[in-house]
Amino acid sequence: MAALLLAGTTLIGSPAAAAAAPVTIAYAQRTQTWQLVLTNGDVVEVPEALAKAPKNAVTPGERAPFLVSGDGKHFFYFRKSDGLFVERTLNGKERVVSRRLTAYTIYEEWPAVSDDGSYVVTTTSAPGVGIFADLRKGKVLPPPGHTDAWSFMGFSSDGKRLLLAEDERLTVFDRGLRTRTRLKTRLAPTALANDYVTAAVPVGTWLKSRKLRLVNLRTGRASGTVTVQLPRGQYIDDLDFDKAGRVIVRSKTGEGVAFYRVSAATGKATLLRTIARPDAEVWVLPGDSPYEAWTERKGRA
Repeated sequence: MAALLLAGTTLIGSPAAAAAAPVTIAYAQRTQTWQLVLTNGDVVEVPEALAKAPKNAVTPGERAPFLVSGDGKHFFYFRKSDGLFVERTLNGKERVVSRRLTAYTIYEEWPAVSDDGSYVVTTTSAPGVGIFADLRKGKVLPPPGHTDAWSFMGFSSDGKRLLLAEDERLTVFDRGLRTRTRLKTRLAPTALANDYVTAAVPVGTWLKSRKLRLVNLRTGRASGTVTVQLPRGQYIDDLDFDKAGRVIVRSKTGEGVAFYRVSAATGKATLLRTIARPDAEVWVLPGDSPYEAWTERKGRA
């Protein structure tokens, strides 16, 4: 695969070719530097991105987050020149997410990105939330209720709603952080469907779980526990909904990762696709969180 240097404008062929076959990011990988592996097989280097936290950071030498939006169109990184966290598309220029989010806070503050790449929320080691950045409007919003005592649970897959928890109360907010739905519950869902009401809850020990429940955030009613019918030795590594509201499970395999559509009624898992693990120290899939231990090659990161 040919390596390209990410700089300037168009990276992927002619406009006509791009229109005929849209190219997105399949995953990012870190070797000597961060690279984007595109769906057409090209590899694009991102030399501007920090690989590790700088010496003056709270946690010097730790892995610097590199994120790809779930739609594969946007990528995010801390840049070497000034340590600021920036957003970029394959054909676009860098945009600073917030000047409050810098490489100094790596592993003290973790960014999460909406599927469409237009909204960033950070959680902190406090615990609590840090910033809410709406990139479409170019605004950074204060936390709801002007308190950071929230836990961020996730975005809806269309990026229009955010699910947060405070004590034993779940709240669905819109992008302007206006309250849409509230529910008092001890359940801790990690995914929100595009109806903004249905949420998915993993059951059991995380990263060793094969079970889930659905909860209605309007009524509080929860489904029975469903066992996902994954192959032997595989577990739920990530839980989400697709645009149509179907449950999607990602599971690590011996060769890489597999994606399944799961029946919330029976647990039947239908294989959608697989991705082979690259020969790289670290790899990041679209929609990943800032740090996922299973993506690192042991002893090499």
